Amino acid sequence: MADEITYEYKTVQTVRGTDGLVISKLQKDGWELVEQAPGMLRSTLSFRRPKKPLPLLLIGTAAAFLVILTIVIGVASALSDGGEQKNASDESTAAASGKPSATSTPTAAESAATEVITPQNNPEFAALLLKADTCDDANLDFATRNKGRTIAFDGSIVNMAPHGDYATRYDFLLGPGDNGPKTGVGPAFKYEDVNIFDLKLTGKEIPATVGAGDRFHFVAKVGEFKANQCLFFLDPVSTETR
Repeated sequence: MADEITYEYKTVQTVRGTDGLVISKLQKDGWELVEQAPGMLRSTLSFRRPKKPLPLLLIGTAAAFLVILTIVIGVASALSDGGEQKNASDESTAAASGKPSATSTPTAAESAATEVITPQNNPEFAALLLKADTCDDANLDFATRNKGRTIAFDGSIVNMAPHGDYATRYDFLLGPGDNGPKTGVGPAFKYEDVNIFDLKLTGKEIPATVGAGDRFHFVAKVGEFKANQCLFFLDPVSTETR
């Protein structure tokens, strides 16, 4: 029915002893107390009040807005369909002519994902290689954001030890710079459980063996940083003699 009253409802919990104040305040705002359920420490008060009818002018304005919005969506959809048909035509023409379409250009995000991170193109990585604390939180932040990406840096072997009981598999501790076992800055990079072939040695003079103090240009995949060990794990991609 057109004249039927509709209500909005509110439930409030009060500390015992303050019920009267809350009821008085809400009644001034037009709320009617419907139910009062006292508890040990708190009371639950239920209120209702008639909903205010929307002004006819507001309803008319909303309806007009919906009509305009429908027209705008229809026009945008038609223009979009036309653009998609043009793009499809351009792609078909490019495929037929053997020329790449303009839409095949890699995005900035894709280029960044495939770019090798170096101290020259990444200030954050450059700063990381100069930190004196191998446990610095910057290691964790960098590893988390760049896990799976490729980094490259000039460094040396700080330590080399057999992995477990293996005779030909090793754990390598790497550091930036040329100081080998005396390295005092940068993350404690680690290759774990790898053999010499896994290093993928390259360069003009490839050594038959490697050891602590040897200097290389390391290219590796970012793994995880284990904060409890202060070790930054990497997976070797290539190792070039310097």
